Amino acid sequence: MWKVRSDEPKDAFLWDKQTKQTNCYGDAIETTEAGDPLRNQSLNINGDSSIGENPNRYKQHGFYFNADNCIGCHACESACSEKNDVPDHIAFRSVGFVEGGSYPNYQRLNLSMACNHCDDPVCLKGCPTRAYTKFAEYGAVLQDPDICFGCGYCTWVCPYNAPQLDPVKGQVSKCNMCVDRLEVGLQPACVAACLGNALDFGVVESVPENRDQAKISIPGFPDPEITHPNIRFQQTKDTQRDMVRPDGMPIKYHKQEDGEFKSVLDDTKHSHKKEWGIRTLIHSHENAHAIFTLCVQTVMGASLWLIMSDLFNIDSVVATNVNGMTVILAVLLVLLGYGLFKLNMHLGKPQFFYRGYYNLRLSPVSREILGVTIFFIGLMMIFAVYITGLEFLTNIAYGVTILGFASGSYYMYKLYRIPARPFWDHWQTGSAFYGTALSLGSLLFGVLLLPFGLSDIAISQIASVTLFGLAFESIGHVVHRKDVQKTGEGQASYFEQVTTFGKTYQMRNSMLGINMAIMILLMIEPSTLLFAVSFVSVLVSAYLGRILFYAIVIPTTMPGGFFWKNDKFKEHAIETGLSDMPQMGIMADRHHKFDVKALVNVIKQTTFKEAFMQIKSIVRGG
Repeated sequence: MWKVRSDEPKDAFLWDKQTKQTNCYGDAIETTEAGDPLRNQSLNINGDSSIGENPNRYKQHGFYFNADNCIGCHACESACSEKNDVPDHIAFRSVGFVEGGSYPNYQRLNLSMACNHCDDPVCLKGCPTRAYTKFAEYGAVLQDPDICFGCGYCTWVCPYNAPQLDPVKGQVSKCNMCVDRLEVGLQPACVAACLGNALDFGVVESVPENRDQAKISIPGFPDPEITHPNIRFQQTKDTQRDMVRPDGMPIKYHKQEDGEFKSVLDDTKHSHKKEWGIRTLIHSHENAHAIFTLCVQTVMGASLWLIMSDLFNIDSVVATNVNGMTVILAVLLVLLGYGLFKLNMHLGKPQFFYRGYYNLRLSPVSREILGVTIFFIGLMMIFAVYITGLEFLTNIAYGVTILGFASGSYYMYKLYRIPARPFWDHWQTGSAFYGTALSLGSLLFGVLLLPFGLSDIAISQIASVTLFGLAFESIGHVVHRKDVQKTGEGQASYFEQVTTFGKTYQMRNSMLGINMAIMILLMIEPSTLLFAVSFVSVLVSAYLGRILFYAIVIPTTMPGGFFWKNDKFKEHAIETGLSDMPQMGIMADRHHKFDVKALVNVIKQTTFKEAFMQIKSIVRGG
């Protein structure tokens, strides 16, 4: 518990006043009803069993930010980082800004933001390890870094960039509302440290003294309907029609007729020239996700061919693969295992991979993991059937595999329907995923059959299914190109796609068209050589599309500054070596060559844990 100083200033204490029954979203401010067994329990902060005496302990609290008063001094950031012992390269509270106009009519609007302890915390729903809990006390959304295994999904779904993934510790942490201070009647450290009297804190919807507004949005703040955040704003000073971000994100905020601001594309941030962007794509932190999804979806598509050819007795396929099914299944299992390995090693704490099953009730990530696991088990059962000859288990193995395919593929798609990432939040994500399963999976199945004989009829049949998969994916891209223009972040993602990665994007599109033409040709004139070449062509196209999918998405997040929370500056700092200076607050995700000598030295480590962590660092290029 926080120790109250004898000389604590009066404005550091919580203020009590009459509170409302419901908030502006219609949700109850009282977090529990009188007599609820959740009441009068200790939070056991640092082992202290005492209970705070705040009369509003079981009411939803939140921050109040007066943008008119904020001077951008970053005292709130410093106080938060010092109080919570936060390392230099992350911050629970950040101060960014938007700006508009030009001299002499230049305007700057500062924004101080931490976790908003939302009524509908998407981080809690998304976290597969159940590291998040929304407490009845103060309505605080708290996160346990020790439970977290570092997947970073909460950083994807949160619109406010509140959860912070530490690449050094391999875990996420965030603002804890300073509940240890609240329990003794003190305001959070950031509020107490604010020099400009811009930050307040108390029961949500309770407007502090000398404040005139309690708005739910200001320029630069993401759509509050995503999570119903518990923060209110005052911003009475008039602003320019357009307020732009000082960071590298090609977004600005345009004032609508009703006075509210909407994010739109700001295409003045960099050149419109089309580039390849290959270096950025190759070194993308999300390459592990690209490899995992491609491997799993391809194996799923190939396994469906294997199952359906047997169930429906497709003679053109069955007649050519009786002696080769065991080999084909072995290859599929190895490919699936490789994808799972890449994903697991992408975690901050891969040794705790099993925690991914903890939140099956809410998290699409947990459900995806379970679905893919069921699919893997089903494929293993089919392999065992072919090895042992126990044919009576065939239908059971097929059923388990199909169940795993249905659940795993569906939640693999659902986990990307993230409102905070508009470029992904479209059915085109599903058309791309299932299109890959149909096209690349079908071709992989056919290529694996080649050594055992593949008839012209089989080539034609496989080509027709592949054509359908490619066409389905292409239709999704066409529709998505129009729909993505509805949000500023979607527009910005598409702008990045056609400029920074424009040549790669054109190449992917051209290959989609060429591949569809090849499939039509194979349906008319089957050719073993052309069939094998088409597999390589579709594989390259699918990989290009997938790495673009991860590289260009722009989230709805709070504005940064010129140096802080600015991805473009981070890239510059890594390239120039500035990232080696701790005061820059940048921890690079390094992707250097595999260091064999370092690996040999690790073998000499005295404990397994030390060796494991260092080997992981070397493999990931740390």
